[in-house]
Amino acid sequence: MPTLTYQGHSAFLVESGDTTLIFDPFLTGNPLAKITAEEVQADYVLLTHGHGDHVGDAVQIAKANNATIITQFEVGNYCLRNGAKNVWQMHIGGAREFPFGKVKLTPALHGSELPDGSGGGLPTGMLVTTGGKTVYHMGDTGLFSDLKFVIGAFHKIDVCLIPIGDNFTMGIDDAVIAAEWIGAGLYIPMHYNTFPPIECDPQVFVRQLEAKGMKGKVMAPGEVYEF
Repeated sequence: MPTLTYQGHSAFLVESGDTTLIFDPFLTGNPLAKITAEEVQADYVLLTHGHGDHVGDAVQIAKANNATIITQFEVGNYCLRNGAKNVWQMHIGGAREFPFGKVKLTPALHGSELPDGSGGGLPTGMLVTTGGKTVYHMGDTGLFSDLKFVIGAFHKIDVCLIPIGDNFTMGIDDAVIAAEWIGAGLYIPMHYNTFPPIECDPQVFVRQLEAKGMKGKVMAPGEVYEF
């Protein structure tokens, strides 16, 4: 079965069979991360959008591991400009089969300026199916109706990685509404407590989910979850 390892903020390692993926590897400068970029061994690097706290160490990790970066077109161009050799570029609504499974890019309601100040195109979420399970990394997003009428209506999601920190993304109350719309088997909160503007208590989110008959799990950085 696949496993998730949380690395703080929005960074997650997914191990499935003999393949390792890493989402949004903001490790350098992330006070919650339990590993350094140099310690990461990954075959694929998945990026939801262009902000520095998501692109993070992606190019360094990709170059060190000969890994493939999977991301939307404009973020992919940034990675190529900065020395990444293997970049698979996609865009919202598009899906692609890879040796480990399937990736589909979904909308997100946010920004995407790149670390060098250039335009980063549109932000995305990512539906990743591997090992017979589907993980939805929502990226950074506010609440929007496609979460109900597109994501929730047409996709069976086992684990949803959902931002709750407010200020830059959904806060807890909106995240609970999003969870009701998405209908995933489990919600794991992310994008909180990294910096003062996004401090909150993730257990409040879990309790609100449970009060509505849904399941949530707070993961400590470095914790592994099998799904």
